[in-house]
Amino acid sequence: MGLLGIIGGSGFASLPDTEIVDRHWVDTSYGAPSAELLTLRHAGQELRFLPRHGAEHSIPPHAINYRANVQALCDSGVTEVIALGAVGGIAEDCGPLRLCVPDQLIDYTWGRASTYFDGADGDVVHLDFSAPFSALLRSRLLVAGEALGLRLRDGGTYGVTQGPRLETAGEIRRLERDGCDLVGMTAMPEAVLARERGLSYALLAFVVNWAAGKSAGEVGMDEIRANLARCRDQVRRLLLAALAGG
Repeated sequence: MGLLGIIGGSGFASLPDTEIVDRHWVDTSYGAPSAELLTLRHAGQELRFLPRHGAEHSIPPHAINYRANVQALCDSGVTEVIALGAVGGIAEDCGPLRLCVPDQLIDYTWGRASTYFDGADGDVVHLDFSAPFSALLRSRLLVAGEALGLRLRDGGTYGVTQGPRLETAGEIRRLERDGCDLVGMTAMPEAVLARERGLSYALLAFVVNWAAGKSAGEVGMDEIRANLARCRDQVRRLLLAALAGG
């Protein structure tokens, strides 16, 4: 088993029921990561934790230094990454509070530093990205969820939009035609950067709202915050079970 790193998403600036062993800022050649890197311990096992949006959730999706975040985890010895993501549901079986472990993604973002191989050091690498998520790490999440009696959706396509605004109903119709089941703002370039650094990477997505046009009325932040709170305990239990099962 490798050293597990968790990238916390919206609503997850920490991981309850763990002991903080160490916390410090990591200096990388790509700048500072979003927050201090935490070393946590649970049931005798250590893991790393980094909140993607900062300790106070102050960094919007398009402004995150994804390269620094992934590099900080890599430099600390992490070999496996489970990323958390609050998402909107598009597919009929991806309504609020559903936990999903997607197996595909489509990138609609622009202007983000999306590779370590940008030619600056003379290296241009074209890596295979047919399967953007680790099958073994996905399986660990699914097995842990089954053991806990949680209803996880196995597979699906995550559409990654630029943010920070939510999508229009027309954009969601387009994503649906493209085959997207979920919509979020952070899986790219995070997933490909992890691949470039040789890290196993899987995403645990939790649906906090129907995407635009999939339900009556507007998407409300009060609803999103309430559903985040309702998902938090299940996500916490699943992560700790996946850590124990590694």
